Amino acid sequence: MPMHPPLALFDLDHTLLSGDSDVLWCQFVVQHGLLPETHLARNAQMEADYRAGTVSVAEFSHFYVGQLAGRSPAFWAPWRERFLHEVIWPRVPAEALALVDHHRAQGHTLVLTTATNRVITELTAQALRLPHLIATEVQLVDGVYTGRPEGVLNMREGKVVRLHLWLADLGLDDAARAAALRGAHFYSDSANDLPLLGAVGHPVAVDPDQRLLAHATAAGWPVRRWRRSDPA
Repeated sequence: MPMHPPLALFDLDHTLLSGDSDVLWCQFVVQHGLLPETHLARNAQMEADYRAGTVSVAEFSHFYVGQLAGRSPAFWAPWRERFLHEVIWPRVPAEALALVDHHRAQGHTLVLTTATNRVITELTAQALRLPHLIATEVQLVDGVYTGRPEGVLNMREGKVVRLHLWLADLGLDDAARAAALRGAHFYSDSANDLPLLGAVGHPVAVDPDQRLLAHATAAGWPVRRWRRSDPA
């Protein structure tokens, strides 16, 4: 049987959020003396390479997950809360909240799917009242983050793989998963998400980068433009 209710999938960075969680987190922890300032140059280069589509999934994930290394969830807990309230929430545009509420009102299954790791994005998903989060996972050994990602990285083709794994965990067989994707909506700003955008029945480009805009225009996908402001 096809999945019911339909899926509403949302990318986070530069889609529901005006900014990039990974980039903002790096700036935040450097600002508060938790990482050396030498991280900032690499952070800026990583952001540029991500937008250009030239950074590898492994390099991207290891750099940002590595910033958690050597510290426990308890250590990061108050910083995560501050990051959400001081940095992230002011950057969520009204259109993002309205879009999520629109799908919630229709009874859709709401899923945040992001390349950013779970430690950084879990509180954001909760604040947006998105009950399901598919994110890059972080390895925890003896109560301490190792700085290494774990499992299939939730980026590019990995977003499709991870979504299939998530649906399989819900008990959907191959036919049901295919039907779920045909009925799914997915909103993203980035050409890095073309694998998942191309796999769903209702792809939507939100403030797309140039590569995604060109693809969306050629494919006849809807393109949304939102009013955004940077509180910084």
